Amino acid sequence: MDYLVIEGYKSAAEEFSDEANVPPPVDFESIESRMVIREALQRGDIEEAISRMNDLNPEILDTNPALYFHLQQQRLIEHIRHGRITEALKFAQDELAPRGEESPEFLAELERTMALLAFDSSSSAPPTISELLSPAQRMKTAGEVNAAILESLSQGKEVKLVQLLKLLCWSEGMLAERADFPKIDLQEGLMATGRKEATMTDDSIMRE
Repeated sequence: MDYLVIEGYKSAAEEFSDEANVPPPVDFESIESRMVIREALQRGDIEEAISRMNDLNPEILDTNPALYFHLQQQRLIEHIRHGRITEALKFAQDELAPRGEESPEFLAELERTMALLAFDSSSSAPPTISELLSPAQRMKTAGEVNAAILESLSQGKEVKLVQLLKLLCWSEGMLAERADFPKIDLQEGLMATGRKEATMTDDSIMRE
């Protein structure tokens, strides 16, 4: 149930709850709301995502300046992606520059994003700059938003199965210092799970 809720599989969570007679940990409608927001972010519709987040719980962005900055940064990235240079410059000056003055971390991220304008294409930019235009950047922002919403609902941000695998990896490492024993490549399993999720997201964005 934990995995289904956190990853947003509403129908499967409802079916599991009914068949196993397990009470739902959250309102199932909140799962759908999170998925609509995540889908908006993954297709680059940041304004829609912010609007729906405020409808769901306006305190999420009011109490999380870093998350709000990253959403605004993603809006700037989308302006640059679509060649809206005038809009990008004005948006950076009006919305992001004041926040950059308040935080060295925000300023560094703003400078990195604005560096995209110095290159004719993402292929000519250094990897640390061009990665901002990759599907993984949208996925990263969507992940931050999903975690913040789950936290506001007092729901765990990371599925317990992943937490358990990480604990097993750590335990295996500790045991390996003391004895030889047959090992299971748990770390590869964690990496494979991450690659699968990234591939699914990339395929979704490519279809758009």
